[in-house]
Amino acid sequence: MAENREYKSDVFSMLMEDKANALELYNALNGSSYDDPEQVEIVSLRNGISLSIRNDAAFIVDMNLSIYEHQSTYNPNMPIRSLIYFAEYLREMIKNRDLLSSRLIRIPTPHFAVFYNGTGDRSERETLRLSASYEKPTDRPELELVCTMYNINPNKDGELLSRCKVLDEYTQFVEAVRRFEKEDTETSVRKAIDYCITNHILEGFLNNHRSEVEKAMAIDMTFERREVLIREEEREEGRKEGRKEGREEGREEGYKEGLIESVRSIMKNMNLTADEAMKALGIPEADYAKYLEKDDQNEEQEF
Repeated sequence: MAENREYKSDVFSMLMEDKANALELYNALNGSSYDDPEQVEIVSLRNGISLSIRNDAAFIVDMNLSIYEHQSTYNPNMPIRSLIYFAEYLREMIKNRDLLSSRLIRIPTPHFAVFYNGTGDRSERETLRLSASYEKPTDRPELELVCTMYNINPNKDGELLSRCKVLDEYTQFVEAVRRFEKEDTETSVRKAIDYCITNHILEGFLNNHRSEVEKAMAIDMTFERREVLIREEEREEGRKEGRKEGREEGREEGYKEGLIESVRSIMKNMNLTADEAMKALGIPEADYAKYLEKDDQNEEQEF
């Protein structure tokens, strides 16, 4: 396992590290009926990649490479991220192979999916394409990557949830956290875990990984609140400033303030140092000093 995994994986990724869970989701998405979890080869995409703390799930079944990611915030850049992940996997896979050889190198067939359970109003299923990011659109992109986003909220893709028990129970767990969060933010995860265990929702997993789940959810919830804060500040800045420069400065300022609040929250909830908290949030080490300096300017609030 990767170093500091408890700070880098969300609950979805932890579930997908179990071969039986990964195979169940694979069958549900592909209409297949594989029944031997040992046919699953778990792939680590974490070495050298730090695009977010919400690490992805990746595994191979019958030479099909599935790269999945859970998202609580809509991200249109998933095709770019997926391309980087796949390229990184290929680099590792063929590092000892001769690309100049006359023999064709065989690679697993990739499939990309995102499981969205944020609070935004998104469609049941969406197709995200790499070509949508091209500065100059083309009808015949020479490099394309297609990523399907599945909305797994309870009132959306019920068909998929009905075919995959572990995904359905994961969704129920997230809903329980959100329900208890309205009552008490500090204890919402603990209450949700107790509720789910009592009602046999991810019961074995939550019993065995309670501490890791609490840490992972604390980071996830901090990220969600930070995203809300950033968007609110962007809207406020947009109302105050009509000039492009003013809007950009407001966004940058809001982003910095949001990250600082996130660092403080994780330090408090997870008993981490400032450096450990920033690492958990995926902040590049080269930027640590920038946020520490920003916080030092406020004499009443310190890490």
